[in-house]
Amino acid sequence: MTAPRRKRSTAPNLTFEKSFGADGHRYIAGCDEVGRGALAGPVSVGIVVVDLDATAGLRGVRDSKLLPASQREALVPRIRRWSVASAVGHATAAEVDGLGLMAALRAAGSRAWADVLETVTPDVVVLDGNHDWLSARSQGELFQTDQGAPPVGTIACSAPVHTKIKADLTCLSVAAASVLAKVERDALMVTLAAEHPAFSWDVNKGYATEAHRGSIDAVGPSEYHRKTWRLGSVDRPGMPRIDIEG
Repeated sequence: MTAPRRKRSTAPNLTFEKSFGADGHRYIAGCDEVGRGALAGPVSVGIVVVDLDATAGLRGVRDSKLLPASQREALVPRIRRWSVASAVGHATAAEVDGLGLMAALRAAGSRAWADVLETVTPDVVVLDGNHDWLSARSQGELFQTDQGAPPVGTIACSAPVHTKIKADLTCLSVAAASVLAKVERDALMVTLAAEHPAFSWDVNKGYATEAHRGSIDAVGPSEYHRKTWRLGSVDRPGMPRIDIEG
């Protein structure tokens, strides 16, 4: 009788990151965002830099959406020690409204990038998804709504950016970045929940639950809501409905 095949591990690893070593690259930055689909609060971008000459794997890391909060929080100090550098940047709800979502993501990513540069200059960035909203070449296009002036605290990413769909599931540096961003953004929303308890942000973290929409209908939006989006339960002309958690 043939023994059943063992399932291949689905844990993210450094295989993709190590492929850049053939070109002489050493410091690889994984990058991921959270909060894209929330009705309230910031969009947040995490960056985790690994040293291919020194870094081994890190057990327990997965895409942040696949882990319970307790595991994500326990991973944060381990990720900080494991990486060469790490940071999380944020762009406010007002910036999402004023700049647009993609430019706000870039502002958040550029703030995280600025923090990382205080320790190391990455050779390459691996960005989750299929659209490069981070690199310097997109600066003019993304910041047109800001009359060409980059938001405060940003430094343009000058490293080559390689996009990869579902990188948070396969690339360890990107999965680690998603964990840092998720934990930090969730903590911000818990803090804001004390200021506006009607919206239960300590539970929904600003995402588009029906209860959250109902509270907006009842008491109106706060200063932390994205007011150019469809917020309540009733559609308003021109307001896009965004329900994606991430």
